[in-house]
Amino acid sequence: MITKAMLLTLRTILCVCLFTIPLMIAQQPNHQPTSAAEAPSRDTSYIDTNGTAHVTRVVPVPQDLSPEAQKFISPMVPDEAPPESLATRRSHMEEWGARSNTEWSKLCPNKIENTTIGQVPVRVVTPDNMRPGNGDKVLMNLHGGGFNADSGSYAESIPIAGYTGLKVVAVLYRLAPENPFPAAVDDAVTVYKELLKTYKPDHIIIYGTSAGAMLTAEVAVKLKQLSLPMPAALGIFSAIDSFARMGDSYAIYTLNGFAGHLQPPDSGVHDPYYVGSADPKDPVLSPIYADLHGLPPALFISSGRDALLSGTTNLHRAWLRAGIDARVVVFDALPHAFWYHSELPESIEASHIMADFFLAHLPKQ
Repeated sequence: MITKAMLLTLRTILCVCLFTIPLMIAQQPNHQPTSAAEAPSRDTSYIDTNGTAHVTRVVPVPQDLSPEAQKFISPMVPDEAPPESLATRRSHMEEWGARSNTEWSKLCPNKIENTTIGQVPVRVVTPDNMRPGNGDKVLMNLHGGGFNADSGSYAESIPIAGYTGLKVVAVLYRLAPENPFPAAVDDAVTVYKELLKTYKPDHIIIYGTSAGAMLTAEVAVKLKQLSLPMPAALGIFSAIDSFARMGDSYAIYTLNGFAGHLQPPDSGVHDPYYVGSADPKDPVLSPIYADLHGLPPALFISSGRDALLSGTTNLHRAWLRAGIDARVVVFDALPHAFWYHSELPESIEASHIMADFFLAHLPKQ
């Protein structure tokens, strides 16, 4: 029996989804959800002549997760559900953002100002624990939300501001499908150039989750093309590596881990609504194809049941191949962008890992 509380949790989880426009717009097959009687009770594996794996797996909940995380990954989610319109998705995201603001602000008190920088809307989060000596440093956040909504400008900026004691500027960049690539990149670069008028480049860090993680990498490549000074470091938290192809994990997990509907991947361009008319192998759009030499050190974070685990680790390896100091942290069993959820001890841990990395790469007072 799915309780009202479980349904609220499920809607919250769904609100952080990334790269889902094709699935929302495309009509799903008219299948019925799998019943308990139909669910597999043993592992199966068949590899066809093309090498495609047809598998089922029975996966228990890892007992070393916190009790909160065990509950978080255990709700019953039907594997067939009607598609969600973009308008509904954006409405849910607004509700989720308001809850994120409330819950994270309880842990990390702050002051938030909605303003513009270089005519681009931004949300400036100033933590209550900010020391006067930290006024010469700033963190620039590029939020998640599938490039078509804002799922993370609160959940990504409030805890990081609180745990670093630094001001965070969350860029509310233009969204697809109304504004495809490179609109979001252009907005982020505009804000960065304006920040350079006040802050030294080695006093700035750029970071993001999900779509914002990919955008962080895209912006770094664009800054190199423009011969602009690089920020001190980057935070790339659950990203794809290319819009021309998707990694193995995208065929295994939904954005909720094992729960919910999973559409078999196809060989077409990923997220054509964001890509627009661009070449999916454009080195800014898909940084895996770029010359990454000279980019800043980066922290990559993902999780064991993250649909974007492959993309995150592939991009991390690309940083290493370019001779850049790059670190990767993968949390066991948790789904995509779990660190949005303030009730999870693992989210607090992940946020502290991010904050500590940022502080280590900024000049000391």
